[in-house]
Amino acid sequence: MKILHTSDWHLGHRLIEQSQLEEQSLFLNWLTGLMDEQKIDLLLVSGDVFDTGAPSAQSLKLYYDFLVGLKSTHCRHVVITGGNHDAPGTINAPRELLKALSIHVTGKVTGNVEDEILQFNINGEELIVAAVPFLRDQDIRKAVAGESFGQIGDRYKQALINHYAEVAAAVEAVKGGKIPAIAMGHLFVVGGMTSESEQTIYVGNLGDIGAKDFPGIFDYIALGHLHRPQKVAGNDRIRYSGSPLVYSFSEVGYDKKVILLETSDGVIEKAEEIDVPRFREIVRIAGGPDEIGDQLKNIHPNQYRLTPWVEVILGDWPDAGTSSADIHRMADGLNLEILKITLKKERDNVGPEQYAGDTKEISELSPLEVFEMKCREQEFDIENNPQIRDAFNEALQLALQQNKEQ
Repeated sequence: MKILHTSDWHLGHRLIEQSQLEEQSLFLNWLTGLMDEQKIDLLLVSGDVFDTGAPSAQSLKLYYDFLVGLKSTHCRHVVITGGNHDAPGTINAPRELLKALSIHVTGKVTGNVEDEILQFNINGEELIVAAVPFLRDQDIRKAVAGESFGQIGDRYKQALINHYAEVAAAVEAVKGGKIPAIAMGHLFVVGGMTSESEQTIYVGNLGDIGAKDFPGIFDYIALGHLHRPQKVAGNDRIRYSGSPLVYSFSEVGYDKKVILLETSDGVIEKAEEIDVPRFREIVRIAGGPDEIGDQLKNIHPNQYRLTPWVEVILGDWPDAGTSSADIHRMADGLNLEILKITLKKERDNVGPEQYAGDTKEISELSPLEVFEMKCREQEFDIENNPQIRDAFNEALQLALQQNKEQ
């Protein structure tokens, strides 16, 4: 049996206000061809199908055209779970219709973990998939009056662990024999590397679980949310497929992937990364004005003919007296578009992620600590302005109260 793991399509995403529907359409066409070429039996999409909870008509059309197009490929089964960007209603609305096409969707938890358990028999081989969607706080944890922020975090983390334990128990109840089991998930797992484009799922340290918190019954954990393809803590069986396209300039510099799994005799024998083509050149260049001008001349569209997008990181802007307009003029007559101009000294500022490097885990930081780090990054003297700390604490408590009431 062949299974393909992908996630974080973010249909409808805009990179600095530029629509990415062209490359998303190219990706889905490529994926359709790959499914047929590799004779994929089952497709897993681990959340964030759309970039917003109210996707545009164009985004919905891309999605449904892709699903209908799968009927002409070797693939006969699809499992799609909702992510933190997805509205559960959007994912679940066509559930019964899609089920008739062997497309199974889980937009949110129902309160009955058995609803998340899917069993397949493909080519004489059996497989169990636990289709766990993004787990919202209010869906799995009951609020307790008067609990502190730390208590909220601890109880929510435990609720996540408990949910996967309950799912594992439901899998165990139907497993019987040598049948591989795969769990899906859309969350941050401690040990994963982030980029700028992932929207924070939880406030503070909510929801940070570790690789060890997943039950051992699962032969593979198909994760979504982080956009860099990676193994979690070096574990071959716990992986993020990553986003298929570049959704921020911080994602430039590493290849995008989908993951091919192959099973035989009840065992997942192989997990192979397949590179996704670069449908658009998205480039980050750095240097002084003269260097920038030379580098711009060497940027060209690839075989897909989409206009390259560029971030310019200028190293000596103040000394050179170069303006943003001067940089844009350097691109006149070139087949590219400069979307962003950044000063190198801005990028040299130490942010919270660098301060956090001195701690054992990012989950050890409180929201107030992160706020204080941001103040230091911006060179704001919070020690001599205690009213700012008080205002932050007041805003934090209001946010937590609103979260409890949702």
